[in-house]
Amino acid sequence: MTRSRLIIFNNTCPMQATTKLYSLRLSNVRTYLFATVFIVGNLLLPQLAHLIPQGGLIFLPIYFFTLIAAYKYGIHVGLLTAILSPIVNNLLFGMPHLAVLPAIIIKSVILAIAAAVAAKHLGKVSLLGILLAILAYQVIGTGIEWALTRDFTVAIQDFRIGVPGMMIQLFGGYLVLKAQSKV
Repeated sequence: MTRSRLIIFNNTCPMQATTKLYSLRLSNVRTYLFATVFIVGNLLLPQLAHLIPQGGLIFLPIYFFTLIAAYKYGIHVGLLTAILSPIVNNLLFGMPHLAVLPAIIIKSVILAIAAAVAAKHLGKVSLLGILLAILAYQVIGTGIEWALTRDFTVAIQDFRIGVPGMMIQLFGGYLVLKAQSKV
């Protein structure tokens, strides 16, 4: 059985949590178990958000557990969550719509990569690391979405109405990752 890489960092700064960050390999069964848990989270959270008119566009719920998965458990769990969550959501609930599915998958993949890189580079849970991951997927993803749709208004939609979702990702993601450090 392949052992996962375990990184433990201690920091006394109040804006940073002491936590264990993992980099699980694809050969590790836990990679698929954790990815499944985060995919289920990415199935349930959008359903709650869609109870509010335009809740998906405002709260960007499909990205939340991808951020947590990649930051806490590494690139493989993050990528599995990033790719499979939107596809399974579309197959089960018809959301996100097929027309926007490629852009959402691309943004999710960018988020998974950025979050895993931030966690690995910083070695700890930090607001800065999470913010950089969010900005990376939004800025790069917006450029790619603009190239795909050739519609700047559609491409900047997350910046026009999704800022509450980005704030939830930043502060909610930080709190969830920090809470996981206590477990």
